[in-house]
Amino acid sequence: MKFASLITGTGAYIPHEIRKNAAFMDHTFFAPTGAPITTDTDVLIDKFKSITGISERRYAPGHINASDMAAAAGWQALEDSGIDPEHLDQIVVAHNFGDVTYHNIQSQNVPALANRVKHILGISRPECIACDVLVGCPGWLHAVIQSHAWFSAGMARKVLLIGAETLSRVIDPADRDSMIFSDGAGAVVMEYKAAEAGSRGILGWSAQTHSIEELDYINMGRGYQQNGSPTLFIKMKGRKVYEYALKHVPLAMKECLEKSGVHIREVSKILIHQANEKMDEEIVKRLYALYDAVPPPGVMPMSIQWLGNSSVATIPTLYHLIRNNKIAAQEISEGSVLLFASVGAGMNINAVCYRV
Repeated sequence: MKFASLITGTGAYIPHEIRKNAAFMDHTFFAPTGAPITTDTDVLIDKFKSITGISERRYAPGHINASDMAAAAGWQALEDSGIDPEHLDQIVVAHNFGDVTYHNIQSQNVPALANRVKHILGISRPECIACDVLVGCPGWLHAVIQSHAWFSAGMARKVLLIGAETLSRVIDPADRDSMIFSDGAGAVVMEYKAAEAGSRGILGWSAQTHSIEELDYINMGRGYQQNGSPTLFIKMKGRKVYEYALKHVPLAMKECLEKSGVHIREVSKILIHQANEKMDEEIVKRLYALYDAVPPPGVMPMSIQWLGNSSVATIPTLYHLIRNNKIAAQEISEGSVLLFASVGAGMNINAVCYRV
């Protein structure tokens, strides 16, 4: 009997607090040198929107931490799948900063977020192993690949995979890149179930790490309004990240398709990490160019315009929204071939080809 790695349930926690671009109008942004940027703020915001596509983003309320959002999204995915939480073999939470208490930038990674989620969900079975994944923005997709390997090795049958982040609590308010980031959580239940070979589930994957000169393209650094504070914030070398992504991500996505035995014309949807609208559009355009083709209309659903960049949460949240008809003119049906892809700090890249 053949088995396949199947997503059987999805969930998401989307914070209710909406922060529109206009909320940054009273900010004074600074350059990395510490000098204030003299361009009118409204001009900066308009340019920001034209590049990233972001009009608004979501921030978690003060009493909610990443582990709370992760548990809420996870519970929703469990209910959607219909499995008993006590039958889980693994709980994996992808994140970058752990729990960051409101107005306190310190990351709390002990105990691990996955252990906190297991506690919040009240799962008592000791054989349900909890662990975290730290792979930058590709962390959730890394957990998918990792779980697929666990299934193949006979180490698990049912896993809960979550991506959660409160990036609003680790951003430098003096840095215009702070407008990119947001909060949220997305989750799936994945099971190893009987299925005809190649008919459903994960068909193939690819992953890469470039950590020589690329290592600090996304890093932690001092605030741009240099006031002697030792506090570190998330920082990004935007041009370097953009050039890196366009060079490497399309090739990794093509490698994934080739390993899966799938041609680009068979792909129904590309669910790419919602990092930057222009960058994502160019990545997909370059992928199709490798096949001497152009992307068909609607092949790349987007949520960044109203959810911002919530890092590890973006792909599972987007998939959940599409499955539940929450993205206009986007739907996924049985037999659809999906290509997931992500890029982020490290620098890390991964892709997964999945048949619904």
